[in-house]
Amino acid sequence: MYYTYVLKSYKDGNFYVGYSADLKRRLKEHTEGLVEATRSRRPFELVYYEACRSKEKALKREKYFKTGFGRRFLQDRI
Repeated sequence: MYYTYVLKSYKDGNFYVGYSADLKRRLKEHTEGLVEATRSRRPFELVYYEACRSKEKALKREKYFKTGFGRRFLQDRI
């Protein structure tokens, strides 16, 4: 399984969208500052995730969440 996830930064209130095959490991990396893209935006809260059967579907969903329609979908859900 692959996971598409959304983190909310407590520092700036913005969302970060990503995907991973190991959600627990990836969240730990974000929390510990091991991900350069999010290091300065810590701490985070996991606010949404979806499980996908393939890497391709998870990546497609991540790209969707980064569009205007995807952002709107997330705001309605979160």
